[in-house]
Amino acid sequence: MTIATKEQLNAFVTETVRTTPVTDIHTHLFAESFGDLLLWGVDELLTYHYLIAETFRFRPDLSYDAFWQLSKREQADLIWQTLFIDHSPYSEACRGVVTVLNRLGFDLSKRDLEEYRAYFRSISAGDYIDRILKLANVKTVVMTNDPFDAYERGKWDSGAEQDPRFLAALRVDPLLNLWDSSWSKLKEQGYEVSADLSGVTLAEIRRFLKDWIARMNPLYMAVSLPNDFAYPEDSVRVRIIDECIVPVAREAGIPFAMMIGVKRKVNPSLKDAGDSLGKSDIGAVERIVSKYQDVKFLVTMLSRENQHELAVTARKNRNLLVFGCWWFLNNPSLIEEITRMRLELLGGSVIPQHSDCRILDQLLYKWDHSRAIIGKVLCDKYGDLFDAGWRLEEEEIRRDIEDLLGGVFWKFLGKPDPAA
Repeated sequence: MTIATKEQLNAFVTETVRTTPVTDIHTHLFAESFGDLLLWGVDELLTYHYLIAETFRFRPDLSYDAFWQLSKREQADLIWQTLFIDHSPYSEACRGVVTVLNRLGFDLSKRDLEEYRAYFRSISAGDYIDRILKLANVKTVVMTNDPFDAYERGKWDSGAEQDPRFLAALRVDPLLNLWDSSWSKLKEQGYEVSADLSGVTLAEIRRFLKDWIARMNPLYMAVSLPNDFAYPEDSVRVRIIDECIVPVAREAGIPFAMMIGVKRKVNPSLKDAGDSLGKSDIGAVERIVSKYQDVKFLVTMLSRENQHELAVTARKNRNLLVFGCWWFLNNPSLIEEITRMRLELLGGSVIPQHSDCRILDQLLYKWDHSRAIIGKVLCDKYGDLFDAGWRLEEEEIRRDIEDLLGGVFWKFLGKPDPAA
């Protein structure tokens, strides 16, 4: 059906973005079979590191040590009181909690944390996963799977049944960022490696990666890199990228995902809440993707200042797919700005968003908030076409939106969408 008016256009775009199921290409979620690695419920939501950092800004009287000595429930009580009762919760992280509670049907006028907790005690993890995925309209989530984590490795070794809605991504951060300590963990797993990369070490690293690819069937390999990441350089990290990651990615036919721009532990007292960001050198991305044009790369960068350069780099390298508004960029004003710029430079050949969720419940607010922004930007872009005399069919718009919310990802992988 041809769109006849701008009012019809805006209504159709908004509704199609709202109702199109999503492939969430990068999360820190886990299927139920991974046990305690799956985080869910209101206390987990409230003690997420975003809210911990905000709480300390309002509580100069609270020592870090005193906070960390509290139980999770006590921490949640303190955060709820500080951020939601003593102050209005309009930061994006706080608003996200409000959105989740509202979407779950809770009476927010009561502000009764105990009532909310009672619901989570009454439902099983499996049933809650089903409910959240349905409410968020997310058909598939991609996990972050770390074979260096002993607990997680045990879950893979146990042969637990895998949930087809939760797909794997092989995380290689310890390999590239912490080789001084991680090489011994490889050795404990039976790989003949040495700290100085001598002998058969590089071959054994490749064998390790291939073994875990065979076990996990990951959609890609991924690493979070510091803001001072450089390529090329004379370092262990770059040697492993060049001689292990890239050849294994090529052989396995899977992309290498680089998430660039982290500054770790700028305030160690905050623990996981103490990380920050820095502007990175886009030249490192340019050089690696142009050197290995037969390998696919997924890239997101943490600094706002890097976004324009990254989009331009993607224009010049078809083996580079830009994805998401990561971490500190996951704020509505920045998502809108970055999404507009990317669509203007790259058309629909991007992945506008991923959730980066660590708590299952966050899928509700991350995707509710992002869909609203993506829909708004698309209404403007299609409206520009309409004003220029271009007439669109509903099916064309539906195709475009399906691509943005997952189709581009699966086409880039060269794989069919298993949930289609």
